[in-house]
Amino acid sequence: MTTYRIAVVGGTGPQGRGLGYRFARHGHTVVFGSRSAEKGAAVAAEVNERLRTDGFAGSVETSGASNAEACEAADVVLLAVPYDGHDELVATLPLAGRTVISCVNPLAFDKQGPHGRVVDGGEGSAAESAQRIAPDAVVVGAFHHVSAPVLWGDRDYLDHEDVLVCGDSDEGKQVAIELARTVTGRDGVDAGRLRLARQLEPWTAVLISINKKYKVHSGVKVAGL
Repeated sequence: MTTYRIAVVGGTGPQGRGLGYRFARHGHTVVFGSRSAEKGAAVAAEVNERLRTDGFAGSVETSGASNAEACEAADVVLLAVPYDGHDELVATLPLAGRTVISCVNPLAFDKQGPHGRVVDGGEGSAAESAQRIAPDAVVVGAFHHVSAPVLWGDRDYLDHEDVLVCGDSDEGKQVAIELARTVTGRDGVDAGRLRLARQLEPWTAVLISINKKYKVHSGVKVAGL
């Protein structure tokens, strides 16, 4: 498997930290980005300690940086940020020429529970917004449905679920499909064009509702492959 230098934008959040940890323990170089380099460094230290505890010391390099600094030398950029402020943040990042993986879920919550937010009048998604803002990057959507507590948990692989990958570039999707092996132990599933992020992103609200009802950390598994 190809190894990458991966910038995790929003690396101080639970999803970014968990995915960064999974990438790092499989030999990828991970830089945890944050609005402040100090916060990124604190998460990097936490992940380094976890890697040492798990017996992966010396196999990877992790460090912290501001979000823009983390992207500068990266091959792959993971966007793991809240949707609020997403577009403004993406516009500040050096993303040209890089594979950008968006796991951003535009969600809202009211008295009835979680639901997907309408993006661009129903004709857009967070991933598509990132591609529009950074036209010289290759944007794919992936890792939307993997629970942050499970990512940080003790299982070697989350082999009970699949990572669904959408994008308009076969090469870009292949990067995310390969990285899925660090999480599930197998290739991610090619789920079609980037516009299908409009369906994948809000599906997370369904999983949150299931988790609340059954007190679990649910995921997505594709049957019949």
